[in-house]
Order: sequence, then structure tokens, then C-alpha cells
Amino acid sequence: MTGRFANIIVDISHEKVDRPFQYRIPEALMGKLAVGMAVIIPFGLGNKRMKGYVMEITDRVEYDEKKLKYVDSIVKDGVSARGDTLRLAWWIRENYGSTMIAALKTVLPVKKKLKQVVKKTVVCKVDMCTATAKAEEFEKKHKNEKARLRQEWATQPALPYTLVTGKLNVTSQTIQALVKAGLVEVQAEGTYRNVLPEKMAELEGWKKKQLSESQSAIVNSIVEDFRAGVRNTYLIHGVTGSGKTEVYMELIEQMIGMGRQAIMLIPEIALTYQTLVRFYRRFGEKVSVMNSRLSAGERSDQYERAARGDIDIMIGPRSALFTPFERLGLVIIDEEHENSYKSESMPKYHAREVAGELCRIKNASLVLGSATPSIESYYRVKKGEISLFTLKERLAGGQLPKVYVEDLRNELKSGNRSIFSRRLYSLIADRLQKGEQTILFLNRRGYAGFVSCRACGHVMKCPHCDVSLSEHTDRFRNSKLVCHYCGYMTLGVTNCPQCGSKYILGFRAGTQQIEELLHKEFPTARVLRMDADTTRTKNSYERILSQFANEGADILVGTQMIVKGHDFAKVTLVGILAADMSLHTGDYRAGERTFQLLTQAAGRAGRSTLPGEVVIQTYQPEHYAVVHAANQDYEHFYADEIAYRDLMMYPPVAHMMAVLVLSDNEKAGAEQARMLAEQAKQQFGDQRLVLIGPTEACIGKINDIYRYIFYIKHREYQVLTAVKDALEQTIHAMKWNADSVQFDFDPMNNY
Repeated sequence: MTGRFANIIVDISHEKVDRPFQYRIPEALMGKLAVGMAVIIPFGLGNKRMKGYVMEITDRVEYDEKKLKYVDSIVKDGVSARGDTLRLAWWIRENYGSTMIAALKTVLPVKKKLKQVVKKTVVCKVDMCTATAKAEEFEKKHKNEKARLRQEWATQPALPYTLVTGKLNVTSQTIQALVKAGLVEVQAEGTYRNVLPEKMAELEGWKKKQLSESQSAIVNSIVEDFRAGVRNTYLIHGVTGSGKTEVYMELIEQMIGMGRQAIMLIPEIALTYQTLVRFYRRFGEKVSVMNSRLSAGERSDQYERAARGDIDIMIGPRSALFTPFERLGLVIIDEEHENSYKSESMPKYHAREVAGELCRIKNASLVLGSATPSIESYYRVKKGEISLFTLKERLAGGQLPKVYVEDLRNELKSGNRSIFSRRLYSLIADRLQKGEQTILFLNRRGYAGFVSCRACGHVMKCPHCDVSLSEHTDRFRNSKLVCHYCGYMTLGVTNCPQCGSKYILGFRAGTQQIEELLHKEFPTARVLRMDADTTRTKNSYERILSQFANEGADILVGTQMIVKGHDFAKVTLVGILAADMSLHTGDYRAGERTFQLLTQAAGRAGRSTLPGEVVIQTYQPEHYAVVHAANQDYEHFYADEIAYRDLMMYPPVAHMMAVLVLSDNEKAGAEQARMLAEQAKQQFGDQRLVLIGPTEACIGKINDIYRYIFYIKHREYQVLTAVKDALEQTIHAMKWNADSVQFDFDPMNNY
């Protein structure tokens, strides 16, 4: 587009500059600028050179033309934001309380184009007879380097430069001498960095599987809708091992056949390798991957390949959603219930919601899949906003595992104080004898130090919020119990208020402790551990999972990363060591997360022809999340959970906005939080807001920055966005640092 002026958003994440600034386009850049381009501009009184993005090119001047500054230059190797990318960024800004530049940086996962890797080849320029004669001449003159090179050309006239300088030990000086003599030439070709595992190309080809009637019905329905111009959101609710991945692949194949592209989101980087193997075997070079573990060069290459249309399928976690596909037809979010789809940095978007908007912009369809759908998605199903498909049976006739719920209160009464119940200990020994595999799962993520009684199972809860209290100990070892929603506080207890037992304390356990205990109790067992400590290095996920899949270990111990989507044929036993660790995290979503984790973990057992067994260890076997997970009964769990959410006005029945205030001054931070909460109450009091707090955040201070939190609940999302807009105006008027207040809608984690 041609025009004399450019409206540019400056690369500064601050409320004061969260708007486009107008610049004149110099003659040298006339016709070269495009919307979305990264440019260098003079900004501020000192005309400091800053980066910005072109939001609009126009002939309409909005200010005194004489006072307008000129665009300096186009950013070399800068990544441009397309029109639909800008629209998506604006939507994120409006819905999640961020600046435009922060939203833009989110939708541009690659900020800079890096040069391609140059692949050099040394090519022989003379015929074979001449080459042979030259080789003999070099040998006679004891020119060994040149002789080796000529001998190699006898079978291959074009040799990789790395082979020549490496294996053949030919120096660059020798190569240059041959070039000058006219005997060889060095050809250079840019090539994309390989992000696929080295052995991927050696995989066996994919053999088409016959879809079941239920699977075919899902594929046909979605494809027919698409061909008819209907764009919808679909939820595939399938039990573990029911073949959701086969449905995904068939849908993608149909989309590619219609000239469309697809994005496949997975919740964890740990799942990348297994998913990539499946998709590569079927689709080959049409598949690529995008995640944070790739180097900057690798990410740049995949972004460029996607923009050029060289690939049709992108696999990866949350950031893969922003792949610049021109012909996007389908977005699939596997394990859509996972918390990892919610960003914990600004802007705090949820991939499921952003995917919905992206599909609206790109005229694409959205497919959600899970054995344990999020309450939010199922709520939308019940409201008729999402189409539901179900897969109720495992493939190949596999049966759901037999589940045992072990009451740890009874274990304590019987004198067993081990982390392994008697049943679990016996079943581990049995699997070792049979040569079958075991997974031991500790659902530690989100653990916040809840306090429970080992004798009766009583949990200390907030009387106002119906969530568990978190234990805090000061430097004098004095214990207090705190609610991180409303700030309620009480002294720690030494005896259970329910039964009087002295066995009331915070639950402490770790994967390393379990690994050590296994070595002690089962000395011959081969044990692998998979957690944050053992997966820090590149390819550590793949290494551990591959070793276990190849039966290089008998027992795999790990956290939530081992229970998502993995398929191990020899695993016939899953032990869930402490269901209560996720059941009582001081979070209104605790019941949902527990049900999901227990169901997903149980689903790892008996996925092949061998029958599976699951042991759930808990101090509260009567809790509805445990009962329904043991029975694999989602419908009854949903009914109980949504009744609780409705009673307490928690999402999705209502909506919640968390307002986090950050300050380097303790008193100032507390006062700012109080003032903002009071303003919301006064300005929107007639809207029937429910205000909780303000109070000190769960972690009260990080890096010498004090943190205060309050929550606002309302039935309508739009009311909360209006509150957010009003509070942002106050923050701007008070000239506070824009980063000092953060907004999070329907938060997934405590603050």
C-alpha cells in the first residue's frame, strides 16, 4: 500500500505510549513500507532510535505535518506482522489487559530472521579420466591431501564440504588452490536447520489404520461442516486410549487435501517427540515443530518455512498457535484441559480462547480433545456453544484398568507408615516378577502446603472461600494458616480439631525420595525418574521416555509430565501416591485438577492387550473427585463440580478477575491495592460485583518486590473488562508504572 504517513506502535510496554504515533515516510522508503513491518524510528525529545511496528499506512495526516518525524529505516532481518496477526494482537490487548506491543510480541514468537545455514559442496569440474590422472600425479608428488580428494571423486563427484575438511582432512587452503587451478568449485546453498530428531528419517512408513465407526462419524461430520462453509468449535471427549490422535490425523489429512494447513497444540514439550513420530510417519516433511527448546535459528527457520508455505502442519505447545499459516483451516488442541495452555506472563491469555479468535479471523475450525474436558469447555457444550463428540471405548478392544482406592488412614492404623500402601507394594513386586512395567506418579504440581490429619483425613479450610488453607512458617518456626483468596488467617494447629489426633501436618514428599525408597525396597529394579530436575538438558525428555518405551527400565517415577498422552504397551500398573496433594492446593479448581490427573494417570495402564491395574492412595477416598475418577465417570463429576462452582460463583458459571499489585515499597503497594479495590467497589457497586481482598499474595515478595492481590467476581465477562478499563485509566492518571498492576481473567493458578 502506498501512502505518505505511517502510524507506528513503539516497542515500549508502557500505558503512556500504548497508541500509534504518526511518522512521515521518506522518499527512499515510499512504496517499500507495509503494514506489520518492523522499523526504526526517532522517538522522544532526544530522538532516540527505537524499534516499532507499522500499524497503518495512510495519506491522512493527523497532526501538524511540519512537526512529524521521518521513519528512519526498515529493520534488517525484521519479522513482519501480517494483517490478521495485528487483528489477533489487538484482540488479545482488549481481552487480557496488556499493552499492544506486549500483545504483538506474543503473536510474533520469532522476533528476528536469522540467516540460513549455508551448506557447502566441493564439486569436481573435470571428467573422470582427468580426475584419475590428477590423482596419480598428486600421489607421485606426495601431495596426499589432493590425492585423497581425487580418490574420493572416483565414486562421488560432489562431496559435502564438511566431509572434505573433516573425514578426508583436506585443508581450506588446499581447496582454494584446487579452485584456482580450475579443477573444483565450491557451491554454497542456504538450507533450513533441521529440528527433527536425527533418526526421524529412518522411521518405518505409516500404515493406514481402519477407523472405527465412532471415529469415522466424527471425521465425516467435521469435514462435511467445513465443506459446507460451517466453521464451528468441536469437543472430542474420548476415554484414554480411544484413538483421538487417529481422528486428529485423519482430519488433518482431509484438510491438506482441501489445500488447507493445520496447527496441532500439545500441552507439554515432553509430548513433542512421541507426537512428532506419529505425524512424521504419516505426513513426512510436511510436518514441523515449534517450541521454546529450539534455538533462535531453528525457530526462525520454522517460522520462515511456515510463512513460505513449505510445511502444512505445525506441532508444539502454546506458542505454536501463532504459526504464520496463510491457508489455516484447522486448529487442534489436544488435552485441552491442561493448565499449561494459560500463559503466566503478560498478557495472560488462554490458548483455547485465542485459538477461537484466530479461527474466526482465518475462517478455520477448532477441535478440542480430552479424556477429561475442562469444566469451561463442557459448560459451553451444555450451553450449545460447542458441538460434542464422544469416544467411549478403547481401541483394539483394550479394557479400562481396574482401579483400587487405598485409604491411607487405614494404612496408618495398621502400622504402615511407608509411602507405599500394602496393596501397591505387593503389585509392584508382582510386576517386577512378570517383567512388566510400572509408573509411579506424584501429582506435586501446584502444591501449596495444605495441612491434613493422617488419622481422620480432615483438611484445614477457609471458612469463607471453601478452599484449603496454606501453611506458612516464619523465621521463629511459628506456624500460621492462610487463605490466598481472601486473606483469612489463623494460627497453626498441633491437634486435629475434628478428631484430636496429633498426626496433623503438611504433606511432604518428592520424586527423589520415592526413587531412593524404591532402590531400597526393590534393589534389582531398574528405576527412571522424570521431573524438573532430570529434564533440564536438551533431548532429556526424549532420552528418558525412549529408554522406558524400549523397556530399559522397570519403574518410571515422575510428576504430571509422565501421565499426559504417553503410550507404553508394557505398563500394566500405575500407582498414584498422594492424590491429596492436588486435592487441597488452596485453589477452587483443585477438585477438577485432581479428577483430571487421576483419570489421566489411570489411563496409562493397560493400553495394549495386557490388563492394567491402578492404585490411588488418599486420605479422603470419599471425595467426589476421587470417587468419580476411580469409576472413570466424567458426567457425574461434572454435575458435582458445576454445582460447587455455581454456589461459590466461580468460573465458568461466573467470571473472576485477579488484580495483582506490585511495588518495591510494602506500604505503598498495600495502599495501591486498597485504593484500586475501593474504586472498583464504588464505581461498579450497582453492578453487584463480588470483591475478595485485597490481601498479601501467596508469595508475598519476589526479588524485593511486594505483591498484593484482590479478586473481583461477576456473572458477565464484559463487566469485568469494563472494570479493568476503568482501573487502567486510574493507573494512568496516577502516573504509576504500567507494569505495577497486572490483570488476569479467570486465573488458572493462585497468586
